[in-house]
Amino acid sequence: MPLPVRRLPRRVIQLYAGLLVFAFGEALIVRASLGVIPWDVLHQGLVHQFGLTIGRWSIIIGALVLLLWIPLRERPGLGTVSNVVVIGAALDVFLHLLSAPGSVWVRGLFLALGILINGVATAAYIGARLGPGPRDGLMTGLVRTRGWSVRVVRTGIEVAVVVIGWLLGGNLGVGTVLFAFAIGPVVHVALPLLTVPEAPVPPDEPLPDSPL
Repeated sequence: MPLPVRRLPRRVIQLYAGLLVFAFGEALIVRASLGVIPWDVLHQGLVHQFGLTIGRWSIIIGALVLLLWIPLRERPGLGTVSNVVVIGAALDVFLHLLSAPGSVWVRGLFLALGILINGVATAAYIGARLGPGPRDGLMTGLVRTRGWSVRVVRTGIEVAVVVIGWLLGGNLGVGTVLFAFAIGPVVHVALPLLTVPEAPVPPDEPLPDSPL
């Protein structure tokens, strides 16, 4: 059942707030210099080889991944396109505003806060129900069309991205490993709290006939 129109403003605000906050958390992790999130290993490697910025490569790679949706017949939403553009653009802004901390303890704090913030922000933009991110859609599309398990597909994509990024010169470190293990539990806790509920069936509205 579609979500009611009256909840649309909340969903849009939550979507863009989640994307901006995610970019801030991502910037904290980059500035910690202890290893970036898996896809940023690739983005940093591309920066190292070809120039531009992490944010611009995030947009470019996101757009290329979105093209892979076509043979998988996945349907993008507002959240999908916004994910590509907003996170990359905001990431460059936050990286410009944030300085790299000198103390290893502050770097560790940046990393921990970044992971926590990213987990909550991920739950926020997913919970808005306005379309998955391009990388999430690639995963679900492969699971649906190939019949592979979510674990195999997600792990395969993440490992491939990290290895390619590392070979190109991306920052693979303890932060990358911590992010991979911690992001799931954080999202698991936050997602039920931030998911916009579906519309209840009005008392006077008949239920649809059972197909059985």
